Amino acid sequence: MKYVLIGAGPAGVRAAETLRKEDPTGEITLVGGEPGEPYARMAIPYVLNRSIDETGALQRKTELHYDHQRIRYLNRKALKVHAREDGGTVDLDDGTVLDYDRLLVATGSSPSLPPIPGTDLPGVVTCWTLEDARAIAEKLKPGNRVVMVGAGFVAGVCMKSLVGTGVKLSVIAGRAGQILRTMMAPAGSSMMQRWLEERGVDVITKGRTERIEPGPRLVMDTQVIEADLIILATGVKPNVSFLEGTGARIDQGVVVDHFMRTTVPHVYAAGDVAQGRDFSTGEWVVHALQPTATEHGRIAALNMAGKHMPYRGSLSMNVLDIGGLISHTFGQWQGVEGGEMVEEVDEKNFLYTRLCFKNDRMVGAITIGNCNHVGAIRGLIQTRRHLGEWKEKLMHNPHKVMAAFVDLGQHKAVPETA
Repeated sequence: MKYVLIGAGPAGVRAAETLRKEDPTGEITLVGGEPGEPYARMAIPYVLNRSIDETGALQRKTELHYDHQRIRYLNRKALKVHAREDGGTVDLDDGTVLDYDRLLVATGSSPSLPPIPGTDLPGVVTCWTLEDARAIAEKLKPGNRVVMVGAGFVAGVCMKSLVGTGVKLSVIAGRAGQILRTMMAPAGSSMMQRWLEERGVDVITKGRTERIEPGPRLVMDTQVIEADLIILATGVKPNVSFLEGTGARIDQGVVVDHFMRTTVPHVYAAGDVAQGRDFSTGEWVVHALQPTATEHGRIAALNMAGKHMPYRGSLSMNVLDIGGLISHTFGQWQGVEGGEMVEEVDEKNFLYTRLCFKNDRMVGAITIGNCNHVGAIRGLIQTRRHLGEWKEKLMHNPHKVMAAFVDLGQHKAVPETA
């Protein structure tokens, strides 16, 4: 059996290792589009703040790991997939053609640039690759002016490395009017914005970005900002162009079924590029999370190797550290129709808790500044436990969640289909 895996992020690496375990004699080729060995993108902030060096970002640190696993690793980009009923081929950018019996698409996402002139000018970068990290690190000198366009999750991850470096940081939230809008309730967002501003960050929530000029210089309809570096963090898009013409269904990402199969015979997808099942809602969404990518890769590989392993679904979960203030979001943190919600805010101490319920089950939560109970919160959501009388207790005091988790630990979780 010939397996080709396009994409060497957490999904691709985990899939390759799982395939080797399940099929000791199969031919496994892992294709990575960036130079060097496979690394973890979520380690980039730690490279930037010098907590680790670049070797610390590698997914597998054992020398010759892939050789020992008999995994052929190629630093190439996939240009085109030619699918057949019994397999197919993949064209690479150096002219190589790879035959496959089973193909995994684990190509992740790329930065989605704002539709303005000047995004390709010198001094303008994204915050997505190790190459980006090197360019940013060169400018992290006290007094330098750094402008970040975008205030969502990608921007939040990158901010972790910038706050406290001595640079003069401006964050452009633009017309959204709120930082971290897609992962944070307004009260929590306001708290995190105040935390940043007290640490010298200029958070700009009004005005439209019109263009970038040489300098670089960010031109808005309300002001012009001179900069030493402009970082574009306005979102991401799935890497799927090489699937054109295959018949693969593309929506938010590559659409897969319960077994991580795409609509193309013998082609699977996993990770940030895959539109997989959401544990909380049962809907099919893209969860750009490293734990989700890793599990996607494992499940996809098992099915590629002939197992019949359905994917249970991933829990939407984000953990963000912005200059020392840590937030967690879980599941349906926006709340659900007909459900209830409790919110507790301690502005002075930068503490925030929000719990969301559907009947007597917890379905979503947000915490800021208090990490003591996040394991209990996640456990109650993922096990779908009936809270019983604990529901009302938590509505009156959300900080009793650990006590609820311990007390309910002896109860059987609700089945997946409930």
